Amino acid sequence: MKQQQCLSYLTGHNLEEEASDRLGELTFTRRKLATPRTQELKKRDDLLYATEPWVTRVPIPNDMQDHPNVKLPVTLHYLSKISFSIQVDMDATPNVLLKVFQRVMANQKLYYDSSQNLVLKICGREEFLSGDYPLRDFLWVRQCLKNKQDLHVSVVPVSQLVDETVKSIDWPLIDGSTGQFSSQEDLRPEGKDLEDIFKISLWDCNRQLRVKLIGFDIPTLPNKCPQSVYVRASILYGNKVLSSVSSVSKSFADEVLWNEWFDFDVLLRDLPRGSKLSFTINASDGDNSIVNRDSNKVPNSERGKGKVLYFVNLLLIDHRSEKLSSATNPDKADCMAISFHLDHYSVPVVLPNRFGTAGHSDSPTSSLNLTKSTASSYAVPYGPSSPPSTSPNADSSSLHENAPQDPLTDTVGSTPRVVRTKRVGMKRFQQDSFCNASILPHYLRNVDWMNCRVVEDVHLLVETLDPEELDVTVALELLSMEFADVTVRRLAVKRLESLSNDDVLKYLLQLVQVYLLTQTCYLYLYHSLTLSPNITCPPSFFTKQVQAVFFLHFSNSLYLAEINSIEFIIFSVFPLFLVAIVLAHLKVQELLRDCDLPNEFLLPLDPRIKVGNILLDTCKVMASKKKPLWLEFCPMPSPTPSLPVGIIFKQGDDLRQDMLVLQTLAVMDSIWQEKSLDLNLIPYGCISTGHNIGMIEIVRNAVTIASIQRNHGGTTGAFRNDALFEWLKSKCPFQEIVNVERFVKSCAGYCVATYVLGIGDRHNDNIMITDQGNLFHIDFGHILGNTKHFLCVNRERVPFVLTPDFLYVMGRRTREDTCTQAYLSLRSHSRLLVTLFSLMLLTGIPELSAAEDMRYLRKALQEKQSEADAKEHFLKQISVCENQGWKVQANWWIHMVAGIK
Repeated sequence: MKQQQCLSYLTGHNLEEEASDRLGELTFTRRKLATPRTQELKKRDDLLYATEPWVTRVPIPNDMQDHPNVKLPVTLHYLSKISFSIQVDMDATPNVLLKVFQRVMANQKLYYDSSQNLVLKICGREEFLSGDYPLRDFLWVRQCLKNKQDLHVSVVPVSQLVDETVKSIDWPLIDGSTGQFSSQEDLRPEGKDLEDIFKISLWDCNRQLRVKLIGFDIPTLPNKCPQSVYVRASILYGNKVLSSVSSVSKSFADEVLWNEWFDFDVLLRDLPRGSKLSFTINASDGDNSIVNRDSNKVPNSERGKGKVLYFVNLLLIDHRSEKLSSATNPDKADCMAISFHLDHYSVPVVLPNRFGTAGHSDSPTSSLNLTKSTASSYAVPYGPSSPPSTSPNADSSSLHENAPQDPLTDTVGSTPRVVRTKRVGMKRFQQDSFCNASILPHYLRNVDWMNCRVVEDVHLLVETLDPEELDVTVALELLSMEFADVTVRRLAVKRLESLSNDDVLKYLLQLVQVYLLTQTCYLYLYHSLTLSPNITCPPSFFTKQVQAVFFLHFSNSLYLAEINSIEFIIFSVFPLFLVAIVLAHLKVQELLRDCDLPNEFLLPLDPRIKVGNILLDTCKVMASKKKPLWLEFCPMPSPTPSLPVGIIFKQGDDLRQDMLVLQTLAVMDSIWQEKSLDLNLIPYGCISTGHNIGMIEIVRNAVTIASIQRNHGGTTGAFRNDALFEWLKSKCPFQEIVNVERFVKSCAGYCVATYVLGIGDRHNDNIMITDQGNLFHIDFGHILGNTKHFLCVNRERVPFVLTPDFLYVMGRRTREDTCTQAYLSLRSHSRLLVTLFSLMLLTGIPELSAAEDMRYLRKALQEKQSEADAKEHFLKQISVCENQGWKVQANWWIHMVAGIK
């Protein structure tokens, strides 16, 4: 009970109440996870777990190692007793540093408790140097090398670390095989007395699936009601519609009744595990033209027409033998409820785990809920933030236009047909083709998942594969909505389990989506980790973080409510503008002073950073439309001086799109790093902590291009080609060459990245530069070729930003070679980039909601062209930018004059 209360507080949701109809499944899952969790805890080294390092496997960039014998300057601090500096080899391990510390302490005759274990903690960060990794592999060491900084490390007794030992386990253990049913052979009724038949096999049910639609009711009608509506019922599997039927149209009211049967052209025995029953309530055009009254079938040419008002999807085959979920939306009081009947069987109908003793599968058998006579499910409104799990018109082929021909398929006309997977065919496929595991997704797309014998053959094949031989890109692809089969997904999960922490972080956004299947704040991820078999953190670890986020949400909402009520009076009077800004700052500081923020907490943007009290005097309201808050916190005590930690707290924008872009930039950076190409990207921290609210990392010592131009001629500074160069020289005259080189590389990196991702709305207020010459982009509200318009005029005139002032700084410094090398490197990983975006299709991000949205990505990467043609294509884009740069300058000038944001 105590653990449940703690989890409810951390997530903001009481699962015991909101999922009351699915408590059996919830409890079963928890108990099933308890066994591997216990096994992991028994073999876990608590010290290594508490000090788990952040390392990388990518090679160190060439410009970070001047010669093979380069030394790393390290300063060791021990409490307040001693600090000393040494230089060590890059290949040295943390244990070498500890031995040096012990030797120095002995030579200085300084006491320390040698009976205690000591660990190396990076000063000012919740990050450790531990394990047998060479120093060159630690991420923070790479950061110090890049910025030419000394590495400062504190020697800390283990007793001073937070105790993360799990002292008790609340959930009782359960055998992993519990809930599995017998094979098809064992479930056959032949030769059994009637009283001995307790279950029957789904594969013996030769009747068609049918559902009786009773009707729906809604507590409160929406403001804009259609005149009439109809209900469409579909059987879904992955992203495919197996069958779809539709009702007649009826006038929309708070209660509408049909009492008619829907007959699907799908046999019960052919239903694959993972299939769903979907109901959508659609606005009708009033003439019933899309409904075939005789058969209730929806014509293929008319599927998807009509506006979807509400939807609900229900699994037909559950996790075990529980009832079909009947309440999928916790907000039952305000949402629409749809009622229906299912056919009734005298005994439970279950899905066998195999045909007979010859087959093998370790997946649990599930039951089809045909014993429930009436069901009532609660539908959710359909909109950009809550799409159905699949669409009848989804064009999945557009995601995989370059998929190879499968050796186990024949082509009849233009439609691939799966060949019966005889054992000989399977063996040939495994021997001849599975050496190239990249074709696995294409092969699985063509499997007839409604043929249970074919599926069993596929399972036998998949279970023989070594997950380690699977490419990570393929594993991620197998977790998309296309692949609903549990055995296939299990193979993908096994491959991803072996990823390092650094690699997991690259794909974390997608893993949250495909594992948790929910669009919630980051705390859901943390909640899931506390129950996972491999990662176990005490919930108290996140309590202060939750408190901080809650109070920041609360204070920001109060501020926006007050400021919006008076801004018309004050902000509309120009002479009072400056007074209004001061009053806004004071109001924010007052609200933050009154809120009960924790004295210290881990920053949600980066768990390696712990912050202290908020610095009220430096907090302010930023001058932009959404009125984000600039907040600063004290750094934690450290032997070395540290700057305050700054974040921007923003409400009113969906930051998930920014998160996706920044994550993709980090992936791009890792691709380039693998080629020893460091293009100085700055994928700053960004996290959505709620609906249209979140926080963004502040990049220190950076200004916008617009501010530089204003300081060099006012608004006409947009046309000064030397403004940026002069600013760079003023920042560090003796480092001019270094700064310019960093500018050249970062500009090249962002040119390629923004072009590939189709990032729009690029102006001089969302392109920034650091004092060291590092260019970077911010604010990613438009992606995948969606451009910004002003007064019906497209503001985007070039493929990416490469203006005359940028070119002035760069000169002819191999910019074309750097750009094309970066572009071709990304192009060789186009499948990974497309997969990462395809896994985010169901998040409700407005500019990424259909397969068509990714066509821009494929076109930008020139997937169908040769490498030579792709290189020529990108060189042409550079030429366009060079020739049309004056148009961008003109746009920037208008931006500054008109104050367009």
